Amino acid sequence: MEIAYIKTPLGIATITGDENGISQISVSDAGEVSNAIPTVLQESVTQLNDYFEGKRTDFDFELNPKGTEFQQKVWKSLLDIPYGKTRTYLEQSKILGDVKAIRAVASANGKNPLWIVVPCHRVIGTDGSLTGYAGGLWRKKWLLEYENPTAQQSLF
Repeated sequence: MEIAYIKTPLGIATITGDENGISQISVSDAGEVSNAIPTVLQESVTQLNDYFEGKRTDFDFELNPKGTEFQQKVWKSLLDIPYGKTRTYLEQSKILGDVKAIRAVASANGKNPLWIVVPCHRVIGTDGSLTGYAGGLWRKKWLLEYENPTAQQSLF
């Protein structure tokens, strides 16, 4: 398993992966930036940098997140939320075929190991509120405003 640390506008991103794909991307407030990026992580680093420079709205490097079958299904559904758009937890539960699973869906979103790339930040409360976000609500707000500066103003 290889690891790289890169600077983003939201903190230091930690990228973990191997030849099978990227298994984890997380963000923290502090840390050292990598001097050298392992070959298997270079494409993900390039694409994340492109995203923050406004040159990319989706990602196409290989993903390899670890989770239960249900979590994998939820994370896969997040990939269908277009850049600049949001979906509620209720809408996501309906798409997954079980309105009653809303808490399980929210829990799986909270365990998403691939920050930004699997866009759980695009899921909001039914009333339009910013609800739970592992990276901190300020990061969720920043990402939503960054991805759609005009439409998101009505959310906050």
